Amino acid sequence: QAQLVESGGGLVQAGGSLRLSCKTSGGTFSRYTLAWFRQAPGKAREFIAHISWSGGTTYGADSVKGRFTISRDNAKNTVFLQMNSLKPEDTAVYYCAASPASYNLGIPNMYDYWGQGTQVTISS
Repeated sequence: QAQLVESGGGLVQAGGSLRLSCKTSGGTFSRYTLAWFRQAPGKAREFIAHISWSGGTTYGADSVKGRFTISRDNAKNTVFLQMNSLKPEDTAVYYCAASPASYNLGIPNMYDYWGQGTQVTISS
């Protein structure tokens, strides 16, 4: 059974850093685009970044460019999100997701598999 499991969330002060991990298992995700989304209370799920199966192509939302970096290690079946210069508005549940598509990758409906999410809380 295909699974994505996130880890690495927590509580940090503004200006700090966190590194999220998402380990995939039970499926052939090496050819999938992997992505990170987040969802704050009362808000829609927001696209953060995606990375191609080879890791050669990445794309990040304007709200996190220059602060967040997505990467993947196919040998370890893991995708990472390095988050620096964190702000209170980054507080949310962070999800990883996998998609076989190569377009419209900012849209949650394009993703077939989702993790359970990990909470990130940034204090001011």
